[in-house]
Amino acid sequence: MNGRDLVRSWGGVGAGRAARGMRAVRAAWHRRRSDAVGLPPRGAERARVPGEAREAEPEPGGGVIRFARSELRIVVAVGGAVFLGWDGAGPEPSYALAGGAPEVDPRALLEPDKDGGWQVVAERVTVAVSRLGAVEIRTPGGLVLRRELPPRWWEPLGGGAARWTQRAEVAADARFFGLGGRTSGPRLPGGAYRLWNGAVPVAMPVQLVVADASAHLVFHDTPWDGTVVLWEGEEGAGSGHDRAGRCEIRMTGGPLRAWVIVGTPARVLGAWASLTGAPALPPAWALGHQHARDFADEQEVRAIVAGYQERDLPLDAVHLDAGHHDGGRPFSVDQDRFPKLPVLAEELRRDGVRLVSAVDAAVRVVPGDAVYEGGSAVDAFVRDASGRPVRGEGRAGEAVFPDFTHARARAWWGGLYEERLEQGFAGFWHGAQEAFGEPPLPRSARHALEGAGGDHREAHNLDALCMARAAYEGLREMAPEERPFVLSRSGWAGTQRYGGIWSGDVGTGWPALRASVSLVLGLGLCGVPYAGTDVGGPGGDLSPELYLRWFQLGAYLPLFRTRTGARAGREPWEFGAEVLGHARVALLERRRLLPYFVTLAHLARWTGAPVVRPVWWGAPEDRALRDCEDAFLLGDSLLVAPVLDLGTERRAVRLPRGRWYDTATERAYEGPGQVLVEAPRGRIPVLARAGAVVPVRGADGTLELEVWAPAQGRAGGGLVVPDTGEIERYVTRWDGTRVVVVRETDGGPEPSRPVRVRGLGGAATGQ
Repeated sequence: MNGRDLVRSWGGVGAGRAARGMRAVRAAWHRRRSDAVGLPPRGAERARVPGEAREAEPEPGGGVIRFARSELRIVVAVGGAVFLGWDGAGPEPSYALAGGAPEVDPRALLEPDKDGGWQVVAERVTVAVSRLGAVEIRTPGGLVLRRELPPRWWEPLGGGAARWTQRAEVAADARFFGLGGRTSGPRLPGGAYRLWNGAVPVAMPVQLVVADASAHLVFHDTPWDGTVVLWEGEEGAGSGHDRAGRCEIRMTGGPLRAWVIVGTPARVLGAWASLTGAPALPPAWALGHQHARDFADEQEVRAIVAGYQERDLPLDAVHLDAGHHDGGRPFSVDQDRFPKLPVLAEELRRDGVRLVSAVDAAVRVVPGDAVYEGGSAVDAFVRDASGRPVRGEGRAGEAVFPDFTHARARAWWGGLYEERLEQGFAGFWHGAQEAFGEPPLPRSARHALEGAGGDHREAHNLDALCMARAAYEGLREMAPEERPFVLSRSGWAGTQRYGGIWSGDVGTGWPALRASVSLVLGLGLCGVPYAGTDVGGPGGDLSPELYLRWFQLGAYLPLFRTRTGARAGREPWEFGAEVLGHARVALLERRRLLPYFVTLAHLARWTGAPVVRPVWWGAPEDRALRDCEDAFLLGDSLLVAPVLDLGTERRAVRLPRGRWYDTATERAYEGPGQVLVEAPRGRIPVLARAGAVVPVRGADGTLELEVWAPAQGRAGGGLVVPDTGEIERYVTRWDGTRVVVVRETDGGPEPSRPVRVRGLGGAATGQ
């Protein structure tokens, strides 16, 4: 056991959890011993590079280029995604792909290129391979977007997984985004980023690179531990020459295979969703306000819900933390504190409030417990190298852990949610999966990996994805008429197919508030549109001003969840009358915008476009927008500029091109450029795009259209998607002195819904 393991294991002692800390120390010691026996030492290694190209074999959609010491398979899929697989790696098997490998584009052909190289020319991209294995990704016009140098492998002489490194260069003006949910973004500065779910709960090997010429996405399809190192480029870095941006990916094992997608950000994310799966559509109630707490008992649940109702604070769901379980056992209820949970759930549902249950994957080792005995009967738990179930440290003591990479274990686990449905729960949030390995599973633990077999080094990053899959598929089977609500603490590429992500503990203080914006934007650019952070962070002191500003930000994120621990007041009324009044305004505005959030959720499922987008989304060539990290677009129509610093009541906002209206004052601003906007304590700046059609909830609960006047001589419009899923298209334009709104869907001259036109007060101004 090394010092790092000891420090990690002892982390809870200083917080008054000495007994648990000692158990964690023992568990870390056992992991160390297990790995010493179960993982062979690497020993001496042999370095290898591809060598010189010898021959090529064209195939439908691409072909195989054989080098002296490796081979590269290139496949262009319908839609433009390009697969690159070294050492015989193919697109499958892959946990990231939805429904297997996509159909190949038969028009893409492998043909000889200059200097002994080869190229594949497709409609949207050209892939050129040099005779020594360097790969260039080019636009159809021939501009080089990415140049990957020949990879290098280090193979243990005694056998085992080879580690590998691949370096790449991008344009000097390019900027990096993605890599999962990162707090140091959304634009990723130069530095090293680990690809191991843990301190970063969602570490995806997905890069979105945005440059003047075009954007491109690169996904290295291996879940092994690794590191991505980024260096931003610089134009005119020396003697008038550009310094290219650089990327180096280092993986401890797994296949060297990647997918590359080229185009506008919208096209790239659309192709990414086609490749890895459309995002799951959350139920409409999950787009409202949700509150989580470690409730003491049923009476406290009722008291908190009553507190919201008495103060006219909309509430759509209540989350019960794992403390409601009996002795820390999942799929159980503490009958002393929650004796009539189904009755409570029905009472809440009648008031429009759903009940959501925390679900942990750690199964306590309790002989006679139904979950423990059931999992043992179907051999569902992870085993060590000697074949015995691994016992680690769970939330409430010694536990075993399901192997979610086995179909039988997923089917068994998914069936357990029937007990939760019978208790009246409408949704589920998974916690602590990212801790698998550090602690409680050793890296030598064995996993099924769909029959291929392997150890925890390969399965660790996949655990939360496969757990979400088990829950989602089980719920779809048991309640096919309901859209499953599955919220995970962690995930990997493709996790959007089964639900959303909550960030967990992003920290406290103003830096954590800023990190919340980065995290949600980063997840959206990796294909996870339904995400959010817990308002206020995990605990500790929280000033009224910080709570209010975090609350106001949360009201415009896809997942809007407030959270508090046991016996710690974090409800809005705990921060005084002023905060309560402003929080009520934010909640009522979120309720008013629910039809817009529903529309964006449907569009995300159909197009892959994030709900929360960087301000450069529609103009990636605008370098000033690429560097903007303190605001975001909510769909196409709204720009949200949260207050992220103490004492701020006026802030600068970077605007994309066009006219924008302050939704509170209806003052108009002209972009592109930077303007100063008022940000009093009662609200954060939200601006609407001229010509936008925003579906809102009217006073009587029906859907209405809020139309922002287009600039003179210009037209606008927008899509509206009610929860039934039918698309309504609207066009806005000036007709003399009035704004006309036309619904295109049915060809009628006037929309069938109530319309309110805003922004008619005057010409735009700038600062």
